[in-house]
This record gives sequence, C-alpha cells and structure tokens, in this order.
Amino acid sequence: MDKLWAPWRSQYLTAITDKKSKTKKCLFCRIAEEQDDRKNAIFVRREHCYAVLNIFPYNNGHSLVVPYRHVSDLSRLNEEEKLEFFALIDHVKGLMVRELNPDGFNIGMNIGKAAGAGVPDHIHMHIVPRWLGDVNFMPVISETKVISQSLNELYKRLSAAHKAAENKKKT
Repeated sequence: MDKLWAPWRSQYLTAITDKKSKTKKCLFCRIAEEQDDRKNAIFVRREHCYAVLNIFPYNNGHSLVVPYRHVSDLSRLNEEEKLEFFALIDHVKGLMVRELNPDGFNIGMNIGKAAGAGVPDHIHMHIVPRWLGDVNFMPVISETKVISQSLNELYKRLSAAHKAAENKKKT
C-alpha cells in the first residue's frame, strides 16, 4: 500500500488545537466575526458563506468555502445555505481559472475527525488548484512543499477578480 505523508500538516493542526483551547471559539466562526478580511485572508463574503485562503496550503491557491453557521454536516445546512455554498464553490473555482490558470482541481470536504477534518465541527469545502507536474521531489526528499506565490499576492489577485466579477454582474 502506498502512503501519502504530509508532515507539514501537523503545524496546521496544532495551531488550530492551540487556538481552540485558548479562545474556546471555532477558528471559522472567529475569523468570520473579526471582520478583518485582509488579516484572515477572506476574499469573498456572501450572505451565508465566505471564501478564505488556507494559510497552510497544500498547493498555491488552496482555498476554503465556509458557511457562517457552525454546523458539522452538510445535511444540517438549510436549502438557501446549500445553494449559496455550492454557488460560492463554483465562483471561487472560476476566479482561480481566470487568475491562476490551473490544469485541474481537487475539490472536497472531510466530514468528521475520523475523515481527517482539521476543524471537525464546522464543515468547509477545500478547493485546491492543480497543475501538471505540481507534485515533485521536494516534499519527499526535503520535507518541503514549494508554494510559488505569497498569500498576500494571491489574496490581492483573488479579491480584485471577485470585485471585478461582481461589478460586471451589476452592469
């Protein structure tokens, strides 16, 4: 059996656990309430959901779509929330196609701790752009993942693309 090792994820999971124990508040609820979108890398806000860059990405552009309401399973979202959730996933994917030009995507969610969810009590969808050849020897040989763009630069590009798309809808 082949195994995919991702040792850099332990820093991310430890950070979530440490923050959760200190603040007693879910990471996704906390950053949504803070209203500091640049600091928290939230690049789209809608009525029921928001999109945020993953600060410990698997790949450049790795983003999450998160409902504001704290629910642990997709079935607990109401119909309006579900529609917006999936529409926002499609919108974010479209922004990435225009701005990053990936060759493909991994889109999915881990529901529950046993499934690998880093924040098991608050569902979220991962959107990971992929390029041909984006998996290379670096993680295997040196336990290093090369991310070719800063979060700040990516945040600016996706925020601007989102604003342009919203303005285009209004005209």
